[in-house]
Amino acid sequence: MSVRKGEPWGTVGPVPEGLVVVRTGTELADLVNRCRAADRPLPPVGLLGGDLCHALGGTGDESRFAGEVPILPVDLLRVEVGGRTVWAAAHVIARRWRGWRGQVVAVMNGQYAGRADVAPRAHPGDGQADVVSVDGAMDARARWQAYRRLPTGTHVPHGSITARRARQLTVELTAALPVAADGRRIARARTFTVTVEPGALTVCV
Repeated sequence: MSVRKGEPWGTVGPVPEGLVVVRTGTELADLVNRCRAADRPLPPVGLLGGDLCHALGGTGDESRFAGEVPILPVDLLRVEVGGRTVWAAAHVIARRWRGWRGQVVAVMNGQYAGRADVAPRAHPGDGQADVVSVDGAMDARARWQAYRRLPTGTHVPHGSITARRARQLTVELTAALPVAADGRRIARARTFTVTVEPGALTVCV
């Protein structure tokens, strides 16, 4: 169930039975995709690193799992592209593989992609993705200024950067771009669809 305004999100208590601890976003993505591919239930996950952990304020201290911790239902992003279906926990980003040049579309479950605070208002448990799009025609000076502001989330608002929220969307790009799920390139495409799966994963931080 997605978090609702004014209501508490998740619980605090001992770690759930069967907890699987992951240390990176790649480990988390691998776990999620293995379970989905095998049609197995997703286990509860203890986060020690990665962009979703960062978004949830995780400390990376594994000793916390010996006591009571926040237990949170978070969303997943289902991505359909090039005849494939994969899942992401933190983000799906279409861009040139180096830098943020040209058109960029970032579908964010949490606010961070590496050091960049791409979607400052994103919440991983609200049942929606935050979609941040950079116009390919944005001039070099403005792009550099926005890029420098990414770590602090102050690149928005901007006339060449749009932000919206969606539960499902089909992204139509002006040209084929590499599409990456949780930092791993999954396809080169002009179009892809992302669907939010609310509360699909239980995590502890």
